[in-house]
Amino acid sequence: MISRKYLIEQIKQKKSFLCVGLDTDVDKIPAFLKEYPDPIFEFNKRIIDATQDLCISYKPNAAFYEKHGVKGLQSLIATWKYLPEECLNIIDAKRGDMGNTSGMYAKAFFDESAAGMSFDAITLSPYMGHDAISPYLEYEDKWVIILALTSSAGSEDFQYLTTENGLLYEAVIKKANTWANADRIMYVVGATKSTEFTNIRKYAPDNFLLVPGVGAQGGNLAEVCHYGMNSDCGLIVNASRSIIYASDGEDFADAARAEAQKVQQQMQEELEKAGII
Repeated sequence: MISRKYLIEQIKQKKSFLCVGLDTDVDKIPAFLKEYPDPIFEFNKRIIDATQDLCISYKPNAAFYEKHGVKGLQSLIATWKYLPEECLNIIDAKRGDMGNTSGMYAKAFFDESAAGMSFDAITLSPYMGHDAISPYLEYEDKWVIILALTSSAGSEDFQYLTTENGLLYEAVIKKANTWANADRIMYVVGATKSTEFTNIRKYAPDNFLLVPGVGAQGGNLAEVCHYGMNSDCGLIVNASRSIIYASDGEDFADAARAEAQKVQQQMQEELEKAGII
């Protein structure tokens, strides 16, 4: 298991809290890769080779693979098998269903004997409550990453609604904290909501926060760190398109590395500023 302690050690060792999102769209990858038997995996393989010393995590988005049916799932399994052991591997699936169905999803993504892959962590929707989350928590060596406050425009439709337990996203965090501690639960918080991080840290002071939205979506890394970093860092900041699609030529892996290195260097500055390294 990639434990919380190990994750913190990796952050200090690599001077990075970068997660590279493998949102691999076959229509956007360099044309020459389409000559390979599995263009998606070939693309991912080269991105991983180019960036693994600069990041602590990888996050394939399930939808980009599932849309290709069986072939896409084969690409996803091949990608999971290739991911470096020291990097937290997250399947961005955003599942959220009733207990029996959640149990099947958990087996699909966590049980290698069932579906050929066993990710360290999965993103989940908490809308259906404890029944939707508990089957994943039965896997003692796995993380659940619960959607709390997303960067999408539609987040204001529900996530800011007032409840008797605070805003809805606050109520989600408070309730989820009763299901497991910071060694098992992370929360998704969009980078474009950076000023909300101070409030979120009131309810999740020790939890890691998975933060999408830096890069192509316009999130500001310095602001995220200012408002959201805790004494252990406590952040896993995801960048996808800005890194993996930095070039559509044969130099795409080198271009991805250059972009990842820029982010890593910014992260190193923030970690030094906070006295973490």
